[in-house]
Amino acid sequence: MIDNNVLLAFFTTSLILALSPGPDNLFVMAQSARTGRKSGLFVTLGLATGLIGHTVAVAFGLAAILRASSLAFTILKFIGAAYLLYLAWQAFRAGAATANKGDVEVFSRGSLYRRGIIMNLTNPKVSLFFMAFLPQFADPRHGSMMLQFFQLGAVFIMATILVFSVISFIAGGVGEKFSNSPLAQKIVNRTASAVFIGLAVKLALSER
Repeated sequence: MIDNNVLLAFFTTSLILALSPGPDNLFVMAQSARTGRKSGLFVTLGLATGLIGHTVAVAFGLAAILRASSLAFTILKFIGAAYLLYLAWQAFRAGAATANKGDVEVFSRGSLYRRGIIMNLTNPKVSLFFMAFLPQFADPRHGSMMLQFFQLGAVFIMATILVFSVISFIAGGVGEKFSNSPLAQKIVNRTASAVFIGLAVKLALSER
């Protein structure tokens, strides 16, 4: 098992990384501002579930395939970019609908949860990041490397949920203040659409 001091250092580093502007926390922020705090929380749970997949990929060496295969990396990142563009189109259309009808688009919990999973799993850079980051805190002298990767992955997920939940609460609160204003809702939705487009472009242009 990993030493507690090492786990504390890893948890602190994970908190800092989760706070750093990136695709996932920007995604949570935009979704929370658009459709409320609960939406951001369910997206956060989806993202955390996706991180489980990346942890498994690193533990079993699957991430190495993405690093070795240019084709696999390219296919996965373009699937992710296409999904983000789809979400951007939904947000853009919601801006017009909200402005006309004065109501806010509602998504089911399952839909929001799936959004988080897809968003995270279709970003191959997360697996590559995990492959580079987790081994720095693992040591063969402390037992099975696979178990250590799962332990580190679990700590990283806890840190992510903690930070993203706070982001959901703050961004959702800001969105709620403008919920009764069709113009403000239109601006929020159009801004979210722009964020999704930016994330899609960044992912599509990313390299291993």
